[in-house]
Amino acid sequence: MKLPAEAQLLRIFIGESDRHHGRPLHQVIVEEARRRGMAGATVLRGLAGFGAHSRMHTAHVLRLSEDLPLVIEIVDNPERIAAFLPELDKLIPEGLVTLEKVQVIAYRAETDRNGTSQA
Repeated sequence: MKLPAEAQLLRIFIGESDRHHGRPLHQVIVEEARRRGMAGATVLRGLAGFGAHSRMHTAHVLRLSEDLPLVIEIVDNPERIAAFLPELDKLIPEGLVTLEKVQVIAYRAETDRNGTSQA
């Protein structure tokens, strides 16, 4: 998929233990973004963080249960991001969402007429 030079970055901050109908919330969000044909999504796992309740979440070795912070990043055109926001309203009971304008530089392998990479 070819992205425009100007795009929007959607960042979704949730916890690793967040669920939607028993499934990991980050997985549901990424699958929904893919179903909608969005350009791509990446889930990043944080080593430490805190949120609205100021409760620390860390990957400390001695912790028995972990609820590490997760960040889902999706880059696409602003119209597609805007169309995705109402779906997030249904999925995310608690979290943070940010939007920012980004400049996209996409590196692609050159291919011949048969689709074979020329790298």
